[in-house]
Amino acid sequence: MKQRIFLTIFLAASLFSQELQVKAKMFNADQKAGISVFEGDVNIIRGSDELNASKVTIYTNSNQEPTKFVAEGDASFNIKTLEGATYKGKAQKVLYLPKEKEYHFFKEVHLRQINEKKEIIGEEVVLKTIEGKAYAKGADKEPVIMIFNMPDDKKSENKKSVDKND
Repeated sequence: MKQRIFLTIFLAASLFSQELQVKAKMFNADQKAGISVFEGDVNIIRGSDELNASKVTIYTNSNQEPTKFVAEGDASFNIKTLEGATYKGKAQKVLYLPKEKEYHFFKEVHLRQINEKKEIIGEEVVLKTIEGKAYAKGADKEPVIMIFNMPDDKKSENKKSVDKND
């Protein structure tokens, strides 16, 4: 039976830094190079954000602060922006830049904004959580698909006629 590795990394990048918890079946690090590789059912939690993948490589600077995360293989995630928007989705590869609080999703991307009921499906999606902006690109032969939850016109018309009768 394989034991799961639990590793907690403390981010010192800001006064209000949060604990970063990483769980995986295997762990390999090169402190001089600033590279930590986690493999096998990788689960990363920081505050309300969560990232899962087959493999995650974390790059750190000379102060051992994470500068880049690369998640590969059936990645899934839950993200909350500074404005309170909540995203859930999946992709084959995820690049996260913590300083910029920016996510780059690649290949078979399906991103849902939970509280607005919006979806983006494409081959490359960028989510800038500080600015609350998103960018999407389709594959060569596949367009980007945006899905919006629209109110039902008939329900709106019925509500207006009920309001008039009051």
